[in-house]
Amino acid sequence: MKPQPFAVTPDAYARALNVVGEKITVLASTTATQGYEVFLQQGDKDSGPPPHSHDWDESFYITRGTVEIGFGDQTVTAISGTFVHVPAGTVHYFRFGPEGGEMISITSQGGRASQLFTRIDEEVPLGPPDLEKLAGVALECGVTIAG
Repeated sequence: MKPQPFAVTPDAYARALNVVGEKITVLASTTATQGYEVFLQQGDKDSGPPPHSHDWDESFYITRGTVEIGFGDQTVTAISGTFVHVPAGTVHYFRFGPEGGEMISITSQGGRASQLFTRIDEEVPLGPPDLEKLAGVALECGVTIAG
């Protein structure tokens, strides 16, 4: 099926998924684009995933606040306007800064992030995450938690 043009206005956003304290809105799924995925990610101070890797590229564009993004042996404190690209297979993490933050993330073709985020929203309860459950869901969606 050939992808069709589309627009997503704020009043038509899907419900934000709760992913271990972070709010993630799917703006464009693999189904819609026939390739990549796009997300709006919003988090309070210190929210974000543990170090992990997956077999798709991921890029982040910070739109509000600060986000600490670590990859390899580097850590970047990304401010609004910063773009960070993380190639497939790279262990990485991020943490929203003191005032929280917001960013747009984009995956490469074949990304399964929307599947991962949806499953976490459905299966990992609010509050301190059940790390064993989180790691199991992540692994089923092609994500390996580091360490």
